[in-house]
Amino acid sequence: MLPLLHPALPLLLGATLTFRALRRALCRLPLPAHVRTDSLRTWRWHNLLVSFTHSIVSGIWALLSLWQTPEMLVEIETAWSLSGYLLVCFSAGYFIHDTVDIVVSRQARASWEYLVHHVMAMGAFFSGIFWKSFVGGGVLTLLVEVSNIFLTIRMMMKINNAQDLLLYRINKYVNLVMYFLFRLGPQAYLTNFFLRYAGQRTLGTFLLAILLMLDIMILVYFSRLLRSDFCPDPVPSRQHKNKFLTE
Repeated sequence: MLPLLHPALPLLLGATLTFRALRRALCRLPLPAHVRTDSLRTWRWHNLLVSFTHSIVSGIWALLSLWQTPEMLVEIETAWSLSGYLLVCFSAGYFIHDTVDIVVSRQARASWEYLVHHVMAMGAFFSGIFWKSFVGGGVLTLLVEVSNIFLTIRMMMKINNAQDLLLYRINKYVNLVMYFLFRLGPQAYLTNFFLRYAGQRTLGTFLLAILLMLDIMILVYFSRLLRSDFCPDPVPSRQHKNKFLTE
């Protein structure tokens, strides 16, 4: 069946609209004093609130899906479950929403790295959604959302200039551990799988190319994380005043 006629389209549309409605609801919450004085920080705060919600739901969902269908850890291409399939649709809807939010809010130039990441992620997820291949790989990829819970907390505290709080100092170490366990670990496992097996097939080659590009981005983000939290500049540069958008 052609993707344009695929029954998964209502799922994608429903997930996208759900995140849009969630953003509108979260915009009604009170803002921290330091955030509401700056329109850019306000937009980023609301954007991160939606991301935080997605990370909590998707991270827990991915763990439950793997617990219910452990064969997805090994049979990355062929293993399938309804829970995993719905999770991939749900997260694809988030990436569609966030892409639109960035573009409509005129933050495409400042957030171009997120746009590149989202396009690659959607390209990978669509293979699972429309062709029902590599659904297990999509679920494994979404383990990263467990790490993103703590990464998003870190970014929200930075936006609110709360780096001096004890919570921030505790979270930065927890975030580092989670980064290894749920971002670098699954990414290395998937890369090894695709290099050994999937690269011999057309769709596998396409997904391998996406995965290798994501590997580069993840390593760049990791170097930024280490530099920002553990080797910070003694005097922040004025040209980096809006680094909270990407770091």
